[in-house]
Amino acid sequence: MRFRQPFIILFIGITLAFAATVQAQQRPLVTEDPETIGAGRILIEAGLVLERDVTYPVSGLTGNRMSFPTIGVSVGVGSIAEIQVDGGLYQKLRVTESRPAPLSGALDFDGDETTDVEDLVLATKLRLFGEAGRRPAIGLRLATKLPTAGNESGLGHDLTDFHASLLIAKTVQSVRVVTNAGVAILGDPTAVVPEQNDLLIYGLSVARAMTTAVEVVGEINGRVNFADIPDPGAENRAVFRFGARYTRGPVRVDAALLLGLTSRDPEVGATVGFTWVLDAFRVP
Repeated sequence: MRFRQPFIILFIGITLAFAATVQAQQRPLVTEDPETIGAGRILIEAGLVLERDVTYPVSGLTGNRMSFPTIGVSVGVGSIAEIQVDGGLYQKLRVTESRPAPLSGALDFDGDETTDVEDLVLATKLRLFGEAGRRPAIGLRLATKLPTAGNESGLGHDLTDFHASLLIAKTVQSVRVVTNAGVAILGDPTAVVPEQNDLLIYGLSVARAMTTAVEVVGEINGRVNFADIPDPGAENRAVFRFGARYTRGPVRVDAALLLGLTSRDPEVGATVGFTWVLDAFRVP
């Protein structure tokens, strides 16, 4: 694991250096806050992601990836529940290296670039307990990844995966700390007989506001496979994000730096995007 300890220490130091009111978390973080967006509200987010030196063990490809636009839509179907749809319309990998791999024979593209849509994720988030006194907010998120990206491009596995996470968050003075822990059930794209991989998934994020409009945010988010020899596509993953976001009314813009913490994650990356929340309908 290529762990970048100085950056993590810098992140902790900066986020503890400022104070103000912290709001529920969205982009550029992926660690889920147990608080929902509210009944009758719709949250729309979109962004651009650039990543350098990304590895795909199943297809054997390594390269620099661009994804645009990444899209997320959350609908508040009640005061404690929301439905989420996340995906992307276009991703492109500029291939810098191609190695023999379990599904490298299925690749079907010309030149040194391959493109595809991103996998679609459908999820439900429930707030089980609101934050009160010393008790943190607690929620549950269930998500299914649909295989909209194909193995012919080398960017997908053509398998459906399932994720279940417990979400916990606590505001201490002016700091919002969120942690996720759960399980991911991933299919094995290389198995002749259908098999699955059970992984631990986790996330830890911190948000600290510099002003009422500007926040500094950061997180570590990833997964762990406890198998002695993980199947291709089910290896350990971890990404560190550090960035900022600016809110004006119902619109928020954000930017973040990404640092991969394993050899399969992007060596470095960046993301920019926006979030828009609107009151769309009344819940009976």
